[in-house]
Amino acid sequence: MKTIETSIVIDSTPEKVWGILTKFEEYELWNPFMTKVIGSATLDSKIEVNIKTISGKKRTYYPIITRCETNKELRWKGKSFLPGVFDGERIFILENSNDDKILFSHKEIFSGLGVRLVGNKLDESLRESFVTMNEALKVRAENF
Repeated sequence: MKTIETSIVIDSTPEKVWGILTKFEEYELWNPFMTKVIGSATLDSKIEVNIKTISGKKRTYYPIITRCETNKELRWKGKSFLPGVFDGERIFILENSNDDKILFSHKEIFSGLGVRLVGNKLDESLRESFVTMNEALKVRAENF
């Protein structure tokens, strides 16, 4: 198992950040990492996620939303064509901080036999891509 985790403080409300995060049809307007997401932010929905990493790698996958707790947490889990080989669970958490700001956590937990094969290659490009998305979310929530 491998986890990549990032976070950022956003000067906004949970409702506003949640609204941006769950309005998938607008991702291509602001999100440099998840360039297109098709589907609905509802529990058990299958969605299509198109990503483009900092290094330029593109990938499309079809996860299922496993948690959708309004203004708090959104999760989806994707599986490789052979479940158990390379699976990933994307997690977004919004927490109130002491100063009327939001701590936005963005992580992915990878599991399966394939994780050992790619190892540290996941860290480099994905961590930077997560940070870029977090920064874009911050700008959108604070300025729009």
